[in-house]
Amino acid sequence: MSDQIAKGVEFEKKAEKKLTGWGLFGSKHEDAAELFEKAANCFKLAKSWDQAGAVYVKLAQCHIKLDSKHEAAGSYADAAHSYKKTNTKEAINCLEQAVNLFMEIGRLSMSARYYKEIAELCEQEENLEQAMHFYDKAADLFQSEDVSSSANQCKQKIAQFAAQLEHYQRAIDIYEDIARQSLNNNLLKYGVRGHLLNAGICQLCKKDVVAITNALDRYQELDPTFSGTREYKLLADLAGAVDEVDVAKFTDAVKEFDSMTKLDAWKTTLLLRVKESLKAREEEDEDEDLT
Repeated sequence: MSDQIAKGVEFEKKAEKKLTGWGLFGSKHEDAAELFEKAANCFKLAKSWDQAGAVYVKLAQCHIKLDSKHEAAGSYADAAHSYKKTNTKEAINCLEQAVNLFMEIGRLSMSARYYKEIAELCEQEENLEQAMHFYDKAADLFQSEDVSSSANQCKQKIAQFAAQLEHYQRAIDIYEDIARQSLNNNLLKYGVRGHLLNAGICQLCKKDVVAITNALDRYQELDPTFSGTREYKLLADLAGAVDEVDVAKFTDAVKEFDSMTKLDAWKTTLLLRVKESLKAREEEDEDEDLT
């Protein structure tokens, strides 16, 4: 490993020397780029990720001087993938540089892919607001390129985080929109009940019984088969429990559904929020009965 680092340092020094020396137009940048690439490969082999990332940035700058935007964008992406191992902030910076260059040359699918990657890095760092921002950018570009499945994946992430951050209406709008779009697609229509269930759970979190009842009517109009599903029954039972301020009924409905279809962590978290709110209301009612 130390041999590879020594080789990498040597290639990097030679590249820097080329840049400071005299050369015909472009030739010194071409020569330096070749040496920087060799240096980066050595650092990667040695798993010296910070050094590899830094050299890839220098390589990208050489490509910019040569007006090779596609190669420059690729080098920034390579820098990001090295930095991902050690420095998330630098990885995001490099991916943003790559996106800017890909956008300039009209490579929108690549830009979308890297926006999604930035969003995933923000998600890893638990920066949900930033993750939503970049998933939104990715979704827009995927949509413009007619890559609907990837656009929907990004939108679902936005809805998931919006609900976690208690922006319930934003989440509802996204889930309902995806459900509407999916109905017209033979491959996606089987997921409609799941999207409507997610939207319904977010409706419950808003603590508005009239809104959830109206939503269930709307979902039935949207998809006439929905009222025959277990997802519809769960939402209807939960809405009834909330209306009656009945924690036991709420708990039983969740348990019954979970015994057949395991609820994921996101749904469980939101349903616990509704249950806690319901408990508080039930205790208030009991206190009023005692006075």
